[in-house]
Amino acid sequence: MSCGREASARVAMRVYMLGYAGMRVEDFLRLLGAHGVEVLVDVRRFPTSKNPEFVQQRLRGHLEGAGIAYLHLPELGGYRRGGYEAHTRTLEFRRGVERLIELARKRRVAVMCLERKQRHCHRRYIAEALVDSGVEVVELR
Repeated sequence: MSCGREASARVAMRVYMLGYAGMRVEDFLRLLGAHGVEVLVDVRRFPTSKNPEFVQQRLRGHLEGAGIAYLHLPELGGYRRGGYEAHTRTLEFRRGVERLIELARKRRVAVMCLERKQRHCHRRYIAEALVDSGVEVVELR
């Protein structure tokens, strides 16, 4: 990841962030479509859910039906021994963020997890790393 002048010299990229808590899958898909999202990046370490519509395989099917690609990036997933903030200092995390940035250079990307508000989710650390790398982050609600 780059910081400082090198990051500001890059072409502006945007990554959307959202949590699906309390949403119906139809509304979730409509929100993604309204923002022209081409790829949904799932950053749940374990892509399952109490809401069966958001279990990985079922969600993938819904997304495909809406013309949106699905990518699971477990290297950015939560529930880390020692806490997620410590995980942000690992090579695994940096590689995950770099992979996300590469994808965002080519396609319109949204990053998804459960928590509705980013400030209550590990997505806030991903967002911070993206912003530090010159990527604009927009939280969808």
